[in-house]
Amino acid sequence: DPNEAKKQARAQPLIDESNTFAAVAREWHGKSGARWSADHSARILRRLTMDLFPQIGHRAVADLKTKELLQVLRSVEERGHLDVAGRLRQYLTAIMRYAVQTDRIDSNPATDLQGALTVVKSTHHPALSLERLPELLGRMDTFAGRMLTKSALEFTLLTFARSSEIRFMRWDEIDWKRATWTIPGQREAVDGVKNSQRGAKMMTTHIVPLSSQALAILARIKPLTGEYSFVFAGDHNPGKPMSENTINKALRLMGYDTAKDICGHGFRTLACSALNESGKWARDVIERQMSHQERNGVRAAYIHKAEYLARRQQMMQWWANYLDALRGGKYIEPVEYGY
Repeated sequence: DPNEAKKQARAQPLIDESNTFAAVAREWHGKSGARWSADHSARILRRLTMDLFPQIGHRAVADLKTKELLQVLRSVEERGHLDVAGRLRQYLTAIMRYAVQTDRIDSNPATDLQGALTVVKSTHHPALSLERLPELLGRMDTFAGRMLTKSALEFTLLTFARSSEIRFMRWDEIDWKRATWTIPGQREAVDGVKNSQRGAKMMTTHIVPLSSQALAILARIKPLTGEYSFVFAGDHNPGKPMSENTINKALRLMGYDTAKDICGHGFRTLACSALNESGKWARDVIERQMSHQERNGVRAAYIHKAEYLARRQQMMQWWANYLDALRGGKYIEPVEYGY
């Protein structure tokens, strides 16, 4: 609206700079930053700077209405960035809530944005059915790739840890005596290695009990990479971790379509399904080992405190033994396999 634009331009000099949307947003960002990692904080500020400030950064926060905020989000949606638009809606809601809390506005106009955007359809990581586990194990056993890649495949299936947790795994995280791998919430960054500071996904320390089979894999590759930081070091540069595409590339060489059949993350689905179907392990024990985030705040505090470590050690050994039992080529239902 040209008339509205002229009206805003005339009013601009009268706006208190501390009450513009950009000023309030930066203030909110500074107050909230203590809860975030440096990367996450920088990512949020970058999204604000690129997608919100150019359109409404100069506006008085008290003048912004729901309709105008929605128009900003729609412009991001129209570029095909549905996920970004959804995150920006969350930021807008939080920023305008902060404006209410700091007495800049009386009510939050971003609250009514809920449900106004196109919902991003979640895509699940492909995973084989449990009945195909003997087939997968057979192909892994006969895989002709380099030994470190084959070891990474086996270790990933045994521990069902996330890709980045395994790629950036360090030798000093292994406790051989207690048979555990402790993934820190954040690792010490390695110069020249992107994202090397990543630890456990939820940024809280996660303990992975190691079966005797998992320990044997680590013992096998220690002569290869033990003098370096990364357990699964890169092929061309042992000072860096293996490529993020290593596991999926190996699966493709084994004849699997990683978009439809199974991908590295699908190992988690296989393990979770088998552990649940066995009927031998409590839900909290499985969820703690999967390092899933509990949505219920009270349960989350309880589960985080209750490590169930002894029971998880038994469970991880059961899983490793179950996989060995399937290597003969015959499928055994998890519930039928004993301890």
